Amino acid sequence: MKKKILVIDDEKTIRVLLENYLQKEYEVITKSDGEEGLNWLQEGNFPDLIVSDIQMPNLDGYEFIKNVRASGYFKDIPMIMLSGIESSAEKVKTLKMGANDYMVKPFNPEELAVRIELHLARK
Repeated sequence: MKKKILVIDDEKTIRVLLENYLQKEYEVITKSDGEEGLNWLQEGNFPDLIVSDIQMPNLDGYEFIKNVRASGYFKDIPMIMLSGIESSAEKVKTLKMGANDYMVKPFNPEELAVRIELHLARK
């Protein structure tokens, strides 16, 4: 059975790129903001890993991390955050909040796929 990856990004091009790139290996579910992603989780869905943007409308990546990590049910799901902000302070803040990884946009999809594989292997 394929592992499930939840991809959350308000940029449709990124969602489509990741879905196309990752669907050979994984079942990919895409949502357009943190609120949609959180609602999907709260409906009883359980992905093996989450890839999420940080700057999004409605519920941004920080609030999303807080909500997921506060939940006893979802707190151990690996999370890779994507951001247009290339700053060490931003990375540190995101990792301290509970993200497992941080990649700066634009990113190489192959590098992301390798990181996904590594996080899933650790689980």
